[in-house]
Amino acid sequence: MTSRHDQRQHNPRQPRHRAHDHRRLGRELGLFDTDPLIGAGLPYWLPDGATVRHSLEEYIRAAEREAGYQHVYSPVLGKRELYEISGHWAHYGDDMFPPMDLGGEQVVLRPSLCPHHAVIYRSRSHSYRELPLRIAELGGMYRAELSGVLGGLTRVRAIQLNDAHIFCTLDQVAEEARAALAMIGRAYEALGIAVHRYRLSLPGPGGKYVSAPEKWRRSTALLTEVLDRSGVPYEAAEGEAAFYGPKIDVQVVDGAGRESTLSTVQVDFHQPERFDLHYIGADGARHRPVMVHRSVIGSVERAVAHLVEQHGGAFPAWLAPTQLVVLPVSDTELPNAEALARHGARLGLRTRVAGPGRCSLGARIREDRRVPYQAVIGAREAAAGLVALRLRDGRRPAPQSADDAVTRIRALVEAHSTALWA
Repeated sequence: MTSRHDQRQHNPRQPRHRAHDHRRLGRELGLFDTDPLIGAGLPYWLPDGATVRHSLEEYIRAAEREAGYQHVYSPVLGKRELYEISGHWAHYGDDMFPPMDLGGEQVVLRPSLCPHHAVIYRSRSHSYRELPLRIAELGGMYRAELSGVLGGLTRVRAIQLNDAHIFCTLDQVAEEARAALAMIGRAYEALGIAVHRYRLSLPGPGGKYVSAPEKWRRSTALLTEVLDRSGVPYEAAEGEAAFYGPKIDVQVVDGAGRESTLSTVQVDFHQPERFDLHYIGADGARHRPVMVHRSVIGSVERAVAHLVEQHGGAFPAWLAPTQLVVLPVSDTELPNAEALARHGARLGLRTRVAGPGRCSLGARIREDRRVPYQAVIGAREAAAGLVALRLRDGRRPAPQSADDAVTRIRALVEAHSTALWA
C-alpha cells in the first residue's frame, strides 16, 4: 500500500522539463487523454495506450504465474465494516471516498486490495503444507485525491494496482520478501528502467500508525535482514511506512530528476490478527500467518507514466504499440508489404503498413521514428523477396528474407529484451 506522501512525490504544480513530460507525450502519441465530463483524475486510455497497458499487465501476470502466484478477482466495493476491521477507516479515511448507502448498508470504493485478499484467504481452511500461499491481482482501487494535485497518470483517482499478498509462516517471510525484490529487479531490466535507491520506510511521529511496538520491531528487523542479505544499498526514512507496518520502497527518478515510489515490499502482522487468519500447523494447532504485501510495478498508471518519460515514448519493442511498420517505396510494392504485415501479425507481432499514398518515404520514416522496426520494401527487395530493415537506433542490418526478419524480431519481443537486435 502506497502512502499519501509517496503519491504526492509527483506534484503536477512543479515545473516539468517539456521533453520529459508524459502528459504532453501521452497526448502526442495518442496513449491517453482526459475529459471534463468524465472528471479530473480519471484519464481514459486510447488504443495505443491500451496496447502498452495490456502488454505490461500480461508480462506481470506471466511473471507471477511463473513464480507460483495464483490470480484472483475481487470487487472494487466493500462494506464500511471491512475497512474498519482492516484499520483503513481509522488510519486512512482521509484518502477514501465517502460511503454510499445501499439498502441500509454503507459500501465504500476500496482504497486498497489487501482487506479483500485477507477475506479470500479466510474463506478456506489452510494447512502449513500450503504455505506460502501467494495471491495476486491487477485490480482497481480509488483514492480521494484533491483536485489541485491531480495530473496526467501520476496522480489519479482511479488506480489499477499490480498487487499481491503472500500468506506464510514467520520462517518463510525473509525468503518471500527477497524473492519479491528479485522479481522487481527482473521486471526493471525488461522495462529498461533503473532503481534510483532502496528505501526502508519506517513510522514517524503522529497517530496515523497502528500502535503495536513489538510487531513494528519484528517487521523492521525482517525487512532490514532482507535488504542486508540482498546486498543493495538502502536508506531508512521515517514517516514513510504504511499505517500497519514498515516497507521497502523501490525509488525511481524521471528525466527531470523527480523521485517517486514504483514498487514496494511490506511485512504485515497487523491484518492477519485483525481478520483472525490462521493455518493448521504440523502440531495440529492453529497458528497465525504473516502477510507479505508486494507490488512489482505499483500502479499501472504510474508505471506507464514513468516509462513514457524514461523512453520518450520509444518503448522497448515488446511494449511498443506498433512493433513493426512496413514501408513500401511505391504502390507497386504494396502487395509485398501487406503480405509481410500479415505474416508478422500471424506470429503475434503488432504490425501495420505505412503506404506511399500519404507522403514521401523519408517523411514516413520520420513519422514512425519511435517504432522499433521499419521494413522498407523497394523494387529490388520485392524482386528478391527481401526486406531492408531499419532499426530505431539507426542501424541497418543487411537485407534478409521476410521470414528471417520477422522470426528474429519475434524472438527478441518474446524474450522481453530491451535490445533491438541480437
